Amino acid sequence: MATDHGMRTRAHRTPAVLRAPLEGRTWREFGYLLLSLPISIVLFTFGITMFSVSAGLLVTFIGIPLLAVGLAVCRGFGAMERARARSLLRVDIADPAPARGRTGGMMSWAGAVLKSGASWRHLVYALAHFPWAVFAFSVSVVLWTYGWAMLTYPLWQWVFPAWTNMNGLQLYGDATHHIYLDSPFEIALTSLSGLAFVLATPWVIRGLAGVDRMMVLGLLGPSRLDTRVTELESDRGVVVDTAAADLRRIERDLHDGAQARLVALAMDLGLAKEKLTEDPEAAARMVDEAHGEVKIALQELRDLARGIHPAVLTDRGLDAALSSIASRCTVPVQVEVDLPARPAAAIEGIAYFTVSELLQNISKHARATRASVDVWRVENRIMLQVTDDGRGGAGLTPGAAGGGLAGLAERLDAVDGLLVVDSPTGGPTTITAELPWRD
Repeated sequence: MATDHGMRTRAHRTPAVLRAPLEGRTWREFGYLLLSLPISIVLFTFGITMFSVSAGLLVTFIGIPLLAVGLAVCRGFGAMERARARSLLRVDIADPAPARGRTGGMMSWAGAVLKSGASWRHLVYALAHFPWAVFAFSVSVVLWTYGWAMLTYPLWQWVFPAWTNMNGLQLYGDATHHIYLDSPFEIALTSLSGLAFVLATPWVIRGLAGVDRMMVLGLLGPSRLDTRVTELESDRGVVVDTAAADLRRIERDLHDGAQARLVALAMDLGLAKEKLTEDPEAAARMVDEAHGEVKIALQELRDLARGIHPAVLTDRGLDAALSSIASRCTVPVQVEVDLPARPAAAIEGIAYFTVSELLQNISKHARATRASVDVWRVENRIMLQVTDDGRGGAGLTPGAAGGGLAGLAERLDAVDGLLVVDSPTGGPTTITAELPWRD
């Protein structure tokens, strides 16, 4: 293990320009460019032939299903290309949504394939990738071959026969004179030139492979609209689950708290009414106890209402609302709010409950002596940062300290928000939340 660590350390100390020719990434990308040419020839030939034949037969019944079948085959080639890109280019690309007909019949399926934008993007890839593959293959193979051949020229220059006391590669020759790479200086210069090519070629290959990455992501992956729809569907599920959980919490708090206390209060008042004529002093004590229960019930109802949407947030804004919850924290909290105006009511509410939950985590888990809350605006985003000097170890995994942060991150994600946790063991902890402004 120590030897492996030492080898990795020495590898990182080697300059990247010297490591690149021998790195696995370079060889994978070079292999990708080599395979691209024969594959693109097949794709281009199939795409042109399929589109031409089916377009010519559109005046007949067979043209439409033939075109759909051709597009489906292009999607099959696209699946192969995505797998190749994942393996060799390390591209994290999702599969586009499959084309499914509503009724399950042949014509329904053909209509779904023809209406799918992903099908036509696969055809565009089959046609557009061919000229690029020819260019990338030619450049990469020429640079790679000539670079290594020139670098290793001193090792194989002896294979050329000796002509007129010359022993080397002939660069030029006619009836009057010949030029050979045979002198030590010329051999050394050739080898140094080859070294320059070998060191530069990996970066050229990476640039060429980068274009392939963009083509695969742009044409063979899901469209931005499909991705956004998937995100919105996921966010909708999170919002529905969150709302259901909040309703269950409110119902539980009402049933176990204020409702039970009010039932007991009604029973006490009933007993006091019965004792009013027989034992006025006992009835008075019972009424006094009931008065105390009423105060407690009112406080529980106020806390419950504050948990739904505090009045101070509606009336006075985020600064006053955050100062209110900071005053109830078990550690001193410094609050700084620098906002030019009030954000949308929904965003303001989410910001309030985010800080509230983070301060509750500090009270329960952090073992901190002080904390701070900072709120500011950056362009069209509202930034929240809660910091404490506690024991740290908080994380987004359910098993970590303050594991409720995972649910909080999901809530923020549902409104295009973001939660970042920086909490090394031993502290301090800094949690940054980002929300859209939405005036």
